[in-house]
Amino acid sequence: MSLLQTSPLLLALLLPALGALLPWLTGRFRPLRDGLNLLLPAGLLVVILSILPTALAGETLTFTIGDFGSGLSFALALTPLGMIYALVASSLWILNTIYSYGYMRGLYGNDFPGQERYWCCFALAILSAMGIALSANMLTLFLFYELMTFSTWPLVTHSRKPEAKRSGRIYLGILVGSSTLFMLTAIVLTWIWTGTLDFRDGGILAGSTTAGQAAVLILLFFFGTGKTAIFPLHQWLPNAMVAPTPVSALLHAVAVVKAGVFTVLKLATGIIGTSVMQQSWGAEVIAWFAAFTILLTSVIALTRQELKARLAYSTIGQLNYIVLGAAVAFPAAIEGGALHIAMHAYGKITLFFAAGAIYVASHKTRVDQLDGIGKRMPWTMTAFLIGTISILGLPPMGGTWSKWLLCVGMIEAHQWAFLATLLLSTLLGLGYLLPIPIRAFFAREKPSAAVKGHEDHGESPWACRIPLLLSALACLVLFFWPGVYSQLARMIEGSTS
Repeated sequence: MSLLQTSPLLLALLLPALGALLPWLTGRFRPLRDGLNLLLPAGLLVVILSILPTALAGETLTFTIGDFGSGLSFALALTPLGMIYALVASSLWILNTIYSYGYMRGLYGNDFPGQERYWCCFALAILSAMGIALSANMLTLFLFYELMTFSTWPLVTHSRKPEAKRSGRIYLGILVGSSTLFMLTAIVLTWIWTGTLDFRDGGILAGSTTAGQAAVLILLFFFGTGKTAIFPLHQWLPNAMVAPTPVSALLHAVAVVKAGVFTVLKLATGIIGTSVMQQSWGAEVIAWFAAFTILLTSVIALTRQELKARLAYSTIGQLNYIVLGAAVAFPAAIEGGALHIAMHAYGKITLFFAAGAIYVASHKTRVDQLDGIGKRMPWTMTAFLIGTISILGLPPMGGTWSKWLLCVGMIEAHQWAFLATLLLSTLLGLGYLLPIPIRAFFAREKPSAAVKGHEDHGESPWACRIPLLLSALACLVLFFWPGVYSQLARMIEGSTS
């Protein structure tokens, strides 16, 4: 029997692990490396699609790598929530790989500096995402969570410039500091109080902890998941924008931030339990912090003229939609939060792909430089418009459904202030995102905004355009056919009770 038949979960880890080795093994054989860089993401997507029917049928796949006794193991398991994250990461890895070729070679040529390190760390980030998505317990998730941080740090600091090194220190300081100080403490306490770290439907805290202990664990776990960029742990994300745009797309749509919001949903449903969440003052504290983060970063986004910075603050707000849903923990809020992992991923990667395409073609980075650029880059700016509408949660784009469910969840919980937060943040989003494509198509181009040497630019290379057009198409398709993601979200424990 093949490995695909006997252990597809393990194969989902081995393929990106092989991808991390290939840049060093292939050396100067660039055509071979380029071909394998595309073949491995395609192979991973095939593996994930092969286990999708099993997940949709509600069946379980498990694989234990090591059992340490005393309720501790290093193990993998297939769950509906994990399937959502795995499907998003595997489908977008191949698009981001194609886009990386167009972006990096458009700026630096075929042999861009540090490419072996770049491709290696890129694959390690996907390995981490797969490990997190398929973790059977909190110990396994934590190990892959930390690998995610350390494998993406070299990507954030890729340019090796002083600004990049400074941002890298902030990146490591906040993410490693929060996870080791808060999350690891919560993991140890959970194991002491319950005797296990396994994910279970309904959680493991009920009956094993007091209300006070549960509240403490909620606070430690949620603030320990710094990748959600909840206030006051949000500054790593805007600082990480010194990275190349394909890395920014990886951070915002595929790997790092999605690891954070996946983790809080997994904690709410598999460790803490939605019934405990709904009754705990710790969850209420987290909900208010998430709501404050949403509004704060939405206001900050209005003031930012650097395009990537504006998108970064937008991401922080969108992430905390999911944190808010996990904290409220009513059925529609959990379902909406899980669905938002996918809907935000396709919308936000489209926006970052477009920002990078603009830079490759015109070297423009500021919002106030983009007036009239839609006439030169109609495909790119149309994709940007589609991504914007989806991120705002407006029809006819996929983001409509996840935001709708989150709003319904707030109504179910009678949390009117949080419902108002979601609606107000949408209005603020209209203010900081929608004017960009409108002015790109309808405003007159400013001659003073042209960058020397790029006055007569057109569209970016096709390797940049094809991925952004495909991700934009996904935003549209997911409005009319949210099918797989919607079905998986409904199957998560706590979203149907």
